[in-house]
Amino acid sequence: MTRHNVISIIMGGGRGTRLYPLTKYRCKPAVPLAGKYRLVDIPISNCINSGYDHIYLLSQFNTASLHKHIQQTYKFDSFGQGFVDILAAEQTDSGGSWYQGTADAVRKNMHHFERYQGENLYYLILSGDQLYQMDFTKMINAHIESGADITIAAKPMPRSEAPNLGVMKVDQDLNIVEFAEKPKDPAVIDSFLVSPSVISDIKNPDPAGYCMASMGIYVFSRKILEEAMGGSEMDFGKEVIPGMLGKKKLSAYVFNGYWEDIGTIRSFFDANLALTDDVPPFDFYKKGQTVYTHSRFLPGARIFGSRVERCDISDGCLIRNATLERCIVGVRSIIGEGTYMKNVIMMGADMYDFHSHNKTPRLGIGRNCHIENAIIDKNASIGDNCWLSPDGKPDKWESDGLYVRDGILIVTKTAVIPANTHT
Repeated sequence: MTRHNVISIIMGGGRGTRLYPLTKYRCKPAVPLAGKYRLVDIPISNCINSGYDHIYLLSQFNTASLHKHIQQTYKFDSFGQGFVDILAAEQTDSGGSWYQGTADAVRKNMHHFERYQGENLYYLILSGDQLYQMDFTKMINAHIESGADITIAAKPMPRSEAPNLGVMKVDQDLNIVEFAEKPKDPAVIDSFLVSPSVISDIKNPDPAGYCMASMGIYVFSRKILEEAMGGSEMDFGKEVIPGMLGKKKLSAYVFNGYWEDIGTIRSFFDANLALTDDVPPFDFYKKGQTVYTHSRFLPGARIFGSRVERCDISDGCLIRNATLERCIVGVRSIIGEGTYMKNVIMMGADMYDFHSHNKTPRLGIGRNCHIENAIIDKNASIGDNCWLSPDGKPDKWESDGLYVRDGILIVTKTAVIPANTHT
């Protein structure tokens, strides 16, 4: 396979309501990850590492931040043909409505894709809000060798996750014989449980059982996708895939590596903090699996008289006499003297304001603050002597610049939290 045989299409998602307020000012793919990356860097990097650099990103909500990141980051050799293009919802002669689902988004952009021709052309359709590392070449090759019309990446997932995922039944040749999108009926879920042999390599398996779940990663042969886009179905998982069963050859490609769907505040929080583990489940250091992002040319972090335990500290940070336990600290973060932070994701800042003498508080965290179980979004300013924690607050609690979601306190992007604020 060569890069010219595969067109990669990354779905930017909808409004991202489950990730709100992180999606208040940006779309899901643009949400910061691990202190210096964006969620969209994951699928793009997987494509590039697999040798596929014809990449389209479909998005429609709050795209300014995403556009800026893509333009600053993904600049290919001017003598090559690689690109990452954003296709936002637009008005055309055939209509101008928002994308109504994943299939509808692809359908409304088929005029961009149809200029690529050839019998051996394949479409790789990906989600923009997942954390994983995959060599897509292996999946494409499995698709070709099986003679499949559509191949779906599949992963054994605990039974409890089935209501949030598409689940499938496969035969001994990995042909998909039944599919259900986000089933809620316990009896239906039970009918999709896989045999113990399928999960024999899983450490500490869940006694409730496992289902073979769709990862939302699809390979379509060219003619099959064009045929599917001739209909009116709005969503791949809910309509297109079930509608193809019994009519086309659908195969599963089983993936046993780490994979996390970053769909909620809790999943985002847990996946980030897991990166501080001694052996993190997602390995940014993995040879041949580079995760690409915007180069900022910042100096290294400067840490004075502080205790830092199980933390990921990004470039350009300045930390003085603070205590940090299990934290992700993003680029250009400023943390003042006497501050204590535990289980905190601090996304950092786009600039410094050292010389803004009339601004109080300044960007970053002031002195003698206590912050636990929190996400501090970019360019937030927190004054001295603040105590920020979700403890004792109900879900959906809100105050000026502060939210509680999934038991986590969130300081919104550009929020200004006055000195002596106690939540």
